[in-house]
Amino acid sequence: MKILRSVADVRAWRASAGRVGLVPTMGALHAGHMSLVVRAVREADAAIASIFVNPTQFGPNEDYASYPRREAEDVALLEKHAAAAVFIPPVAEIYPPGDATRVTPGSIAAPLEGAARPGHFVGVATVVAKLFAIMRPDTAFFGQKDFQQLRVLQTMARDLRFGADIVGCPTVREPDGLALSSRNAYLTAEQRRDAVALSRGLFAAREIWTRGEREPGVLRHRVRELAGKDGVALEYVSVADPMTLAELDAPADTAVISLAARVGKARLIDNVLLGMDVADLR
Repeated sequence: MKILRSVADVRAWRASAGRVGLVPTMGALHAGHMSLVVRAVREADAAIASIFVNPTQFGPNEDYASYPRREAEDVALLEKHAAAAVFIPPVAEIYPPGDATRVTPGSIAAPLEGAARPGHFVGVATVVAKLFAIMRPDTAFFGQKDFQQLRVLQTMARDLRFGADIVGCPTVREPDGLALSSRNAYLTAEQRRDAVALSRGLFAAREIWTRGEREPGVLRHRVRELAGKDGVALEYVSVADPMTLAELDAPADTAVISLAARVGKARLIDNVLLGMDVADLR
């Protein structure tokens, strides 16, 4: 596996790589990331991951400095899963001196994480646009856990005519239902037990959906009833249109139920998609 540190390195590698599948990450890799790498290996001639803790998507009081970084372990995992290359640039390679251009996504980035973390999706869209410009991937793979991010990037890739297919892949979970996240490393054993309430609430809402419940208010209440337990500070519970992320105020045939919560020092997000599969989104 090639370890690439510069834009020049990536472009030299890309010239003979064939169809490229990209998995952008911030490192601290886990089985969820590896599921994306497996898809990229299977569906492209060459799979490349990026490891870059992107400073522009963190707010001033967020965890940029303390975000888990473990390059050696991440590289070993990628090599084990047959990635052809990994791009691990320094910050100055992505944001060179004098860098000033930013990508501002549209209304799909405004609610939920966009409201809770002002400027977050400007940072996400900007760094992914830069990675697309550097790597020219044919396909890029993103997890459903970061559902709004997935939809923001699909919309950006369409609007800016990048020519890359943005593929959403199912959330990977622990056996008890907790969505895998690099930020789970912040949880103590007790907080880890508390955090399961998040998926429990989402799954309960999905269950009443399968039995015919379509009223958004009822679905939101069911999530809050089970997820808002001691040790879990819910920030929001949303029942929205999965294409636009506009909040639903009437029954619909498809929906995405999303939430964000604080559990100890960790801020966790999760979602379930109803009436459609993440693979149907483009």
